[in-house]
Amino acid sequence: MDQDETARIRALGEIAAEFDLDAIRVRSGELEIEIVRRDAAVAPVAAPIVVAAPAPGFEAAAPAGGGGELSSAAASAGANVRRVTAPVVGVFYNAAAPGADPFVEVGSRVTVGQTLCILEAMKLMNEIASDYAGTISRCLVENGELVSLGQELFWIDP
Repeated sequence: MDQDETARIRALGEIAAEFDLDAIRVRSGELEIEIVRRDAAVAPVAAPIVVAAPAPGFEAAAPAGGGGELSSAAASAGANVRRVTAPVVGVFYNAAAPGADPFVEVGSRVTVGQTLCILEAMKLMNEIASDYAGTISRCLVENGELVSLGQELFWIDP
């Protein structure tokens, strides 16, 4: 990382702090910078993530923190599997409250519109509902894990 990139990251961090933003993402050409702040009581301070945008026609590498599982499991996904992806950057919660039963688990039957999880983004709790009916075959993230925009959360078999 050169000094210009470091300066950009610092400037974005200052903007996020000044406006009390929980996350900020900037894309400039091939470079994408995403900074996500977390409450110190929830987790250690998140480091900035610098990712080069993939070239057209290539799939992005799986994100860290549970993503390695995805690359080895991608081949085992059936042709009919429906993938539920994160519509926002946020923290994944599998239940409405700590200690509560999870919304869904592997093997759960789900209907269209059923809540699958919550993604906390910028202090807002976003309920993620299923667009598909079927059975949860995989949960690809852990409770409390930070997820990226478009990251796969669940696989649903029809």
